[in-house]
Amino acid sequence: MQKILGYMRKAIQNYGLISDGDRILVGVSGGKDSLVLLQGLHLLRKFIGIDYEIVAVTLDMGFTNGTMDFSPVADLCSNEGIEYHIIKTQIAEIVFDVRKEPSPCSLCARMRRGALHDAANDLGCNKVALGHNYDDAVETFVMNLFTEGRIGCFSPSTYLTHKNVTVIRPLVLAPEKDIRRAARRIDLPVVKSVCPADGHTNRQRTKEFLADMERNDHGFKDRLFGAMKRANVDGWGGIDWSPQKSKD
Repeated sequence: MQKILGYMRKAIQNYGLISDGDRILVGVSGGKDSLVLLQGLHLLRKFIGIDYEIVAVTLDMGFTNGTMDFSPVADLCSNEGIEYHIIKTQIAEIVFDVRKEPSPCSLCARMRRGALHDAANDLGCNKVALGHNYDDAVETFVMNLFTEGRIGCFSPSTYLTHKNVTVIRPLVLAPEKDIRRAARRIDLPVVKSVCPADGHTNRQRTKEFLADMERNDHGFKDRLFGAMKRANVDGWGGIDWSPQKSKD
């Protein structure tokens, strides 16, 4: 985890993600990214020099094609002394059964974000931490460019005025391969997703495209990410970014 903590500390400093007094809701899907995020934020509290609290929240999506057992996640939180809540929702029913979305990911993501933002308000949290990583950022940039014809990405930190909540992404400098390695080494209780769209999305196709490009042209993803930072696309240049520094 030391490498992951280094990535997280750098992201927190570069993008001003966490401040004294923050109460942070950590969205825990049960996947490797969210569990590494939770463990990382828990460990960082001991030495980063910022006084903050964390609350772990899992949304039970209500899938009818299988169950997801979050009891190992609950046990992890109990052992670490982390407040943990499982919130039942009907998101899966609405997306797959009622709306019968042919491309369900967009609606599902909006509904999940809305549910987490509401949970943050209910639990007295001023920030919501999500487990998006370095690869997610590059993939989103590429999807926006080739699918929507625009230059953009999610931001490391976004303040939502209508909810009075700030969404932060402390793992955005951590490559997925390092997150996977950390989750395996410390034996985190990863919960397998039963979502029927899992592995059959535009993001998965983009991930495969980028992996192929990286194999044939090492450093391809790093150059894309570097362009995002130098141009300060959606705040990726960091809190100290300036046009002059981007030329250095």
